[in-house]
Amino acid sequence: MADKKARLTIDGVDEVIELSVYSGTLGPDVIDVRPLTGRGLFTYDPGFVSTAACESSITYIDGDQGILLHRGYPIEQLAKHSDYLETCYLLLNGELPTAEQKEQFVNTIKNHTMVHQQMTHFFNGFRRDAHPMAIMVAVVGALSAFYHDSLDIDDPHHREVCAYRLIAKMPTIAAMCYKYSIGQPFQYPQNDLNYADNFLHMMFGTPCATYVPNPILSKAMDRIFLLHADHEQNASTSTVRLAGSSGANPFACIASGVAALWGPAHGGANEAVLQMLEEIGDEANIPEFIQRAKDPDDDFRLMGFGHRVYRNFDPRAKVMKQACDEVLAELGIENDPLLKIAKRLEQIALEDEYFVQRKLYPNVDFYSGIILKAIGIPTNMFTVIFALSRTIGWISHWSEFHSSPNKIGRPRQLYTGQKQRDYPE
Repeated sequence: MADKKARLTIDGVDEVIELSVYSGTLGPDVIDVRPLTGRGLFTYDPGFVSTAACESSITYIDGDQGILLHRGYPIEQLAKHSDYLETCYLLLNGELPTAEQKEQFVNTIKNHTMVHQQMTHFFNGFRRDAHPMAIMVAVVGALSAFYHDSLDIDDPHHREVCAYRLIAKMPTIAAMCYKYSIGQPFQYPQNDLNYADNFLHMMFGTPCATYVPNPILSKAMDRIFLLHADHEQNASTSTVRLAGSSGANPFACIASGVAALWGPAHGGANEAVLQMLEEIGDEANIPEFIQRAKDPDDDFRLMGFGHRVYRNFDPRAKVMKQACDEVLAELGIENDPLLKIAKRLEQIALEDEYFVQRKLYPNVDFYSGIILKAIGIPTNMFTVIFALSRTIGWISHWSEFHSSPNKIGRPRQLYTGQKQRDYPE
């Protein structure tokens, strides 16, 4: 793997430091800087934007080319031919399932959708107006208090059982967060429904009215789950890996991922899209806000356009745009004021030279926010649904980390504080 070498020279030091260069299956080469520690040196990389902190075979991103691969399969092909639970199997196991394996996997997930009845008491400790992500962080972390029969992180079977439980129970917990916030009774899962339909049933069903799934909305919901399933070493996934490196139980690690995802720079982006649309308020105000977005001295930013990783069109956005168009056509709500603003902004971003030159295309958060609003999901639930979707990525990376020898994470720092000094007598 290390077929090349890098040589580092430092002013005032005679020795030339030789470092191995590793090549992955795809992507840029990486320089192994571990030998620097023995020489009293560290690398400086704020945000870890130039650091490969791990070796992984799960997901690959080429931001310049707009490529996203899960276990080698392009996201566009998975969105067209697969579904969320099959993609979950793929991420966990490395290969697509046979028909028999998929049936068994789906049935296993269905058998784990219930949560312990005592967990319902947790919700009563929260105010009704608590943000659903605050509730989710707490409840996911508390799962370890109820399912402590499979917390041996060194046992592959225990890791598998934890993965099944998390994939199955996250929709139930997410829907419970919503129901609690609006004062409605929790809806038990119905395991004769598919994954997306079951989630929508738990969100919108009531004891006095059976929820009838709409296949267009169900398909769109499944695509949202699938397109958010994993995204390589992002902030929340890196958080899960780092927490896992301490030996923490999987539920605590996933809760740490939920907490990291909550930030507006990460999972809160689609929520920020709707807040931006509400701030614009009316189509007549769009030109003013477009000018503000182009003004470098103005703090206003168009949310949902461009991406930190993708320097081209976000490949997930292409699929999400199609789903968005299908949902709006099905529901016949093209005249919704906020959705009209969103569609006009989309048109401007795809045609205006300022946005085209800077490749500020609508991203996955832009379209997913519109879809979720159209379905009737409140804005404060958007990041909860992102967390639900990303759970499979988190647990896959957590499991991969524990499947091979590992060390506890310990980043270093460039210290710029006071030198040692004596306490004044």
